[in-house]
Amino acid sequence: MSESKKVRLGAIGAGWWATSNHFPLFRDHPDVELVGVCGIGDDLERIREKFGFGFATEDADELLSADIDAVVIATPHDLHHELAAKALDRGLHVLCEKPMTLKAEEAWDLARRAEEAGTVFLVPYGWNYKPFTVAAKKLLADGAIGEIQFVSCNMASPTRGLFGTDPSYMLELWNSETAPNPTTWSSPEHGGGYAHGQVTHSSALLFWLTGLRASSVAGRVSTAGAPVDLFDAGVVHFEGGALGSLSGAATLADGDNYQIDIRLFGTEGVMMIDVERERVTLSRYDGRRESIDIAPGEGEYECLVPPVRFIELITGASTENNSDVTVAARSVELIDALLRSSAAGGVETPV
Repeated sequence: MSESKKVRLGAIGAGWWATSNHFPLFRDHPDVELVGVCGIGDDLERIREKFGFGFATEDADELLSADIDAVVIATPHDLHHELAAKALDRGLHVLCEKPMTLKAEEAWDLARRAEEAGTVFLVPYGWNYKPFTVAAKKLLADGAIGEIQFVSCNMASPTRGLFGTDPSYMLELWNSETAPNPTTWSSPEHGGGYAHGQVTHSSALLFWLTGLRASSVAGRVSTAGAPVDLFDAGVVHFEGGALGSLSGAATLADGDNYQIDIRLFGTEGVMMIDVERERVTLSRYDGRRESIDIAPGEGEYECLVPPVRFIELITGASTENNSDVTVAARSVELIDALLRSSAAGGVETPV
């Protein structure tokens, strides 16, 4: 792409997350032209004017048919696959919100389409772009712990209200003018629940860091009286023979820091990645000890880098996609298998 040509961007979905995170970043990016926005509701024209989109429509096909290079998909989860597939078939670059899809077969269908299209596909997982996780991945890629044999991956967050139809705390946290639609987060039909809404983060971080892929999952979830799952647990076998445990809880107190605690046990050592306490440590069996320096506050979640990286990948300013379609698909298939296993009371293979 020519340095002088801006990325002509369209957006499908103009709700809470899109207007509080993505649209401000793209509006202020010097290499982006906001061509059109697709959404529903009385606020659409106000959103178009506020962020400087050229036009607004309630018809996704009209948006995708416009003269655009790329599209941001930030709709309810259950709509992602159809819209992303259409965008890829048109040869567009795609930034698709997480979870990328709800079903494993849909996720791998998008992976196939993205490969055929040869375009950028990024799912904006913020923790995958932190300097300390990038440093941890480099250590792992250099063989710091050898072959991974066991994994422990836990996540907890103050999101019980979001998945229980009271998003007021999250709205206050992000200071958005557009309230989260409770049906997106607390409706089983739309893919609500902690696994799709939060474990998607921890599992995508795990898969990007390690390159692992689940081969079977024995999972259980608990709603604790909510309309969707608030607690998730699974025993995972990975391709290559590693064993692991995966867990998630939505009921941290409001204001507490998000927790992601990943512990990797290998043939040559152990690595711990703890985003809450902002520490990464390596302990090798040969006696080597190492810690990664982390700036205070770096472990807190934010999603400022991925949208910008999306544009940089399109323009050629970067080649580092830390949350590509394959990473996202591996997360989807794990969560899909965990939820199916819990519903069936047995063990499920991801595909």
